[in-house]
Parts: sequence; structure tokens; C-alpha cells
Amino acid sequence: MTASHPENPRGNADDIDLLTLLSLFWRRKGVIASCVILFAALGTYKLASTYPVYQADTLIQLEQRKSVPIIFQTASGFGGEETTASTEVEIISSRMVLGQAVAQNNLDWRVVARKAPMIGNILARYNLPIPEWDFLLPYARHGERLVLSNLQVLPEWVGRDITVTTTKGGYRVLLPDGSIHDGQAGIDLTLDGLGFSINVAEHPTTAGREFAVTQFSEQQAIRSLHDRLSIAEQGRGSGILELRLSGTDPQEVERSLAAIADAYVQQNIKRSVAEAEGGLEFIQQQLPDAERKLRAAQAALNNFRELASDRARAGDWAESDDEQSFEAQALLNQITRVESDLRRKELEVAQNRQTYDENHPVVRKSLSDHGELEVALAALLSQVDALPEVQREVVNLTREVELAQQIYFDLQTRFQEMQVLQASAVGSVRIVDPAVTAHVPIAPRKPLIMAAYVLAGLVVGVLLALLLHWTRRGVRGSQELEQIGLPVFATIPQSSLINAGSRTSAILALEQPDDLAVESLRSLRTSLHFGMLGSDTKAVTLTSAAPGAGKTTTAVNLSVIAAQAGQKVALIDADLRRGQVRKFFKLPRQASGLSEVLARQVPIETALVETEVAGLFVLPAGRYPPNPSELLMREEMSDLLAQLDKRFDLIIVDTPPTLAVTDPVVVARLTGTTILVVRHGVTPLREVEAVKKVFQSSGLRLAGAVLNGFDPRKADRAEAWSGYDYQYSYKSKGDS
Repeated sequence: MTASHPENPRGNADDIDLLTLLSLFWRRKGVIASCVILFAALGTYKLASTYPVYQADTLIQLEQRKSVPIIFQTASGFGGEETTASTEVEIISSRMVLGQAVAQNNLDWRVVARKAPMIGNILARYNLPIPEWDFLLPYARHGERLVLSNLQVLPEWVGRDITVTTTKGGYRVLLPDGSIHDGQAGIDLTLDGLGFSINVAEHPTTAGREFAVTQFSEQQAIRSLHDRLSIAEQGRGSGILELRLSGTDPQEVERSLAAIADAYVQQNIKRSVAEAEGGLEFIQQQLPDAERKLRAAQAALNNFRELASDRARAGDWAESDDEQSFEAQALLNQITRVESDLRRKELEVAQNRQTYDENHPVVRKSLSDHGELEVALAALLSQVDALPEVQREVVNLTREVELAQQIYFDLQTRFQEMQVLQASAVGSVRIVDPAVTAHVPIAPRKPLIMAAYVLAGLVVGVLLALLLHWTRRGVRGSQELEQIGLPVFATIPQSSLINAGSRTSAILALEQPDDLAVESLRSLRTSLHFGMLGSDTKAVTLTSAAPGAGKTTTAVNLSVIAAQAGQKVALIDADLRRGQVRKFFKLPRQASGLSEVLARQVPIETALVETEVAGLFVLPAGRYPPNPSELLMREEMSDLLAQLDKRFDLIIVDTPPTLAVTDPVVVARLTGTTILVVRHGVTPLREVEAVKKVFQSSGLRLAGAVLNGFDPRKADRAEAWSGYDYQYSYKSKGDS
């Protein structure tokens, strides 16, 4: 026999190419679409229940520090280096600055209203109404809040929730130790014995609302604030810092960022004042010593002059003439001028080194000029050594007086400058743009999140479709049966009247004779007719691997179609355990059948029932016996088939599933042909192979198979794309 729908064999049934994947995804489009819809719903719920995140920003300008004059920086070492933006970033994010913001805004307190499970955030965000039912009273409504003006808890209660419930006259506090205390708005509730204090400045007037109050440690609050703060310089070397702070409460974010900026500015001013105070203190310490050195130098000069005058009168020293005195004074003026230039050049070198590196031409030129001045000074000092003793000593002492005098006057000038700076210190930073919260939230990014959820749903749907494909147990097509050496006599499409797995007793060949499944059964009838021409018997056994393959339905409809074709057909229900043939022909449950005939309780003529279909006779199973296998193995079964073989053109024997009982093997020994009914997408291929092994171990063989309930949507690509073969149908009688 040949199958009615020959297939192109494949090398490997598990190979998947691009067209197979597309076909698979199309067949599983319901699974994929369901996953996409599910994940889209989850994404929508996530977005609806997530509070938006707002961001506030402020700009701060870093200016060059001016609190200490550069001449004093060089002399004393104060403020010698300009602070960089990276240094200021670390200062802003330090505990010193953030701690002030935490203390100013009480950021270590948290008040959370109790919300309905799952949908509480949605109700709060969109101001959805909540009925005033008793079990819904604890949930805060839109706009209801609890404001604290004071909170102090025990160290062991830090981080633990304190429940505050509103009452008619105030509020009630449930502490972590289980104690309950009542309080009134605006009045401190203090428990001296516990070290606990709370002051609720504002709360909802409706009784029963619940709030969770928590005090965190300062370190936790600072860490939380630090994690939400970002600082970046606007352009390298610009000296402009942008501070950004994010959070779900726009007002709190703006207040906190403003507090951070103010704290940073205040600490900068305090630092400037501290530097000025330090410089002033240093000068105050240096002034007495400078004055003492000046007086000592003046006294030494005066004493030497008196000594020189006395020795000259006594004739010990020669009195210097006017020319020598003029020469010494000129030399002293030159030395003073060069020393002054040398000090200015030292200041210039220090300034240039703050701006340029050591190898820069400007720095190298300053160092060169400084060296030349030192050489000139050394030359002048060598000329001083060449002067007479009196003039040389006068020059040296005069130099010491002028140097001490200049240092003393410089210190007095700097002292006055530092007093002015201390009184007018403003710091080296200023807020350019105050903290402002943007109206548009920065998160969540709804399009991106929804796209991610939809993409995740698509990926999960595709993976699930592949998993179902790879783990699907049912036969995927006739090719799989042919690959294991089992010819396919017919492929019966799934009928709209008889759905997969249904228990309907309608006879499709009578109810819908133009159905595609009926046409496939006609093809099966033709194949059986020509294939059994040389057989010794006219009996055909129909079996299946397991229940639900549609074996009985196939047997009944095949019998009807064969009878309609003019054959005289006998349909035997050999399922003596759960026979269902009688239901198709509306026979009573107590009707005599095969079991009574084999037990010789009734003759065959009495049990054989002629149906409404001309030429079709049915032998129901009869009453279910306790020993069905023994009955089928009796000689009476062989005699029965031999007797019916003489009277009928075709005998169809419906047997139980082969893997459940041995009855089909017993019956198959007495019939000429055995056909296995396989349900498409349901019957596993390994069960088909197991049935083959059962028959082969008994010395029998399966003639072929019928692929029942074929659904192109569940078929492999090669068979799915040939679905048009099964979509052809006859025109109705009214069609032209």
C-alpha cells in the first residue's frame, strides 16, 4: 500500500532552518503574543506604581582666593597654592558639608504613609478614591501627610519603624518595645524614662490613618544623600561646578540641594576667615621681634658713630673726608636698590611658579634675572669690603637698620591689611544659579522601560515557543512515521465537528460528508480496498498507542464510508474494557455484543446489529467481562471472524490501545492488516516505536499508520506550507 500524501524525507527531524523557525513562531504566535502582552502589562504596572524621580541642580563658581595677599603668601607660606576643582568636589561631598544639610532639613527622619498592598503607589500617585471602609482606614489618601518638628529615639531604636496612628483627639504612638502612648499635635510627647521624644506638627484629621516613622543614623542619612548627589565641572578649568541631586520628592530635593550649597559656601567663608585670623596672629607674633631688631640695629649704628667720633678726636682713627662719605653713601644706595629689586624678583618667581611649570620660558627668564641681581649684589658687597674700616662698618650697620626698618614697616602694613580682610572676608566661591527642581522627572524613562519589557516579553515568548517545540511529545508530521519505517496510509485533517480530544459521538461521514477529513477517509478506504485484494482475510485491525488518538472515531467513519461505497461492512468493537462504538449508533449499554458471542451466550445473528447506513452492521462490545484477553484468545473469536469473512466485504475490528493491554496483538493474529492510528501533535513518536516493538516481538507487523487530527499550525515547515492540499473542499450543491 502507498500513503495518500507522500512526503519528502528529511535527514534529521530536529534540524531547524530559518523557514522552520518562522513557521514555528507563526504557529506559536499566540504564545509569543501572550508573553508580550503579559510583560507589557507588567511594565505598565511597574511604571504606574513607581514614583517619578526629580532632579534639582545648582551652579557654583570657584574664584581665586584673595583672602591673603600674595606678598604675604610668599613670606609666610599661607595660601601659597590655589585650590583645584577636584579638591572642592571632595569638600562638597564630605561629611562636614553633607552633615550640615542633613541636620538642617532633618534628612535622618523618614515618614511613610501606610498604603494598600500592590496598588498603594498607584492609588497615591493618581489620586484615585478609596472608600472609607473600616479595613481601608489605615491607608492614607492623596494629600494626607504627617509632619514632624522633633524626633529623638533610643540608639537601639535607630532604623526601626515607629507606628503613628491618628485619633480623634490627636495621635497614638506604637514604640518598638510594644508600648503605646497618646499625644497631641504641636505638643512634645516626651518619655524621660525611655529617652524618647516626638512632636507631630501636622497630621490628618481622619482617625485611623497609619504612618511609619523612622530615624536613621547620621551616617546613613549622609550616605543616602551622597549616593543621590553628583558633582561635575562645567568644562575643564572653567571653575564652574554643577551640583545635581535626585529624589522622589521635588520639594525635598530642592531644599536639600540648597542646604548643601549654602553649607559649602559658609564653610568656605569660615575657612577664609580662619586663614585671615591665622595670618593676623602670625603677624602679631612677628611685630615685637621686628621692632626689637629695628631698635637694636639703630642703637648699634648710633653707638658706632659715637665711637668713631670719639676715636677720631683722640687721633686713633682718621676722620673720613666728604669724598669718602659720598662714595660710601652712593654704594649703600645701590645696595639698597639691588636688594629691593631682588626681593621683587623673588616675588615674581613665586607668582610665575604658581602659573607655569619650572621649564616654562617665563619662569626661566625670572630665574635668570634673579641670578643676575644676586651677582650684582655680590659685586656691590665686594666693593663694600674694599672701603676703609669706618666707612665699611657704617655701610653694614646702615644696611641692617634699613632692612630691619623695611621688615617692620611691611609687617605693620600687612597687619592692617589682614584686619581689613578679616572684617570683609566673603570666601572664594559663590552660587551662580540657586537650586531649582526641573518639572520633568528624569526617571523612570517610560518609552525605554516599556520597550525593554516588550522586548523581554518577545524574548521569553520566543524561548517558550522553542521550548515547547523541542519538548513537544507529539508526532510532528508523516515524515517522522516514515523515517521509522511506518507507511502513512492517510493524513486526516482536524475536523471542526470533531475537535482534538473531544468525546462527541457524531458520525462525521453522515453529518458533514463534504468535510476534508471525510475525503481523507475515502482515500484510506481506497488504499485498503486495493491493498487487501490478495489478502487471506478481509478483516482489518485498528489500534492506537494510547487513548485519545481518535481510533474509534476513525473506525466508525471508515466503516460508514466503505458501506456508502457499496461494500458490505461489519464493524466489531473488540474493546471489551471501554468499548464506545455503541454510542455512535445509539445502542443501549445492555445490548448483547462480542463478549456474549464469544461466551456462547447469544448467537452472532442476535448480537449483530444492522444500522441505518445500508450495508453496515455493528457488533458492539457487549457487557464488559472480567477476562477480556482470555475471551479474545478463544477459538470462538477465530470462528467468528471466519464466519463474518464469508458474509462481508470488509471487517473492521476496533481494539484497545496496544500499550495498555495485549488485546490488539491477540486480535491482530487473526486479521490480515493492522493499522495504527496516531494523533498529530499528541501521540509521542517513542510510543509509536514502542507499539512497533510489541508487534515485532509477537511476530507481527504493522501495515501502516493513519495520521489523525492533522493541524497545519502544529506541523513542521514542509507539511505546514503544503496546507493548501487540505484546504480544498467540494462546492455546495447550490454553487455553479
